[in-house]
Amino acid sequence: MKKAIVTITTWVNDLSDLLKSLLVMGILIGLVYNDLFGVISNIGRLMSNIGDGGLAGLVALVLVVTWWKK
Repeated sequence: MKKAIVTITTWVNDLSDLLKSLLVMGILIGLVYNDLFGVISNIGRLMSNIGDGGLAGLVALVLVVTWWKK
């Protein structure tokens, strides 16, 4: 059972690292090629929605930052 949990945890960590890399690549491509895929505008829209959420948005932002630093 412990081996299965370690395997799943490793897989989830690898997937999250891949998604972080794709996000950074999307931002860089957006800066170079005038936001071809809309990544930068979607991040702006997400930040706007978090700002409109008030305290719930602040809590969500803290959770995302905590997850990001892990």
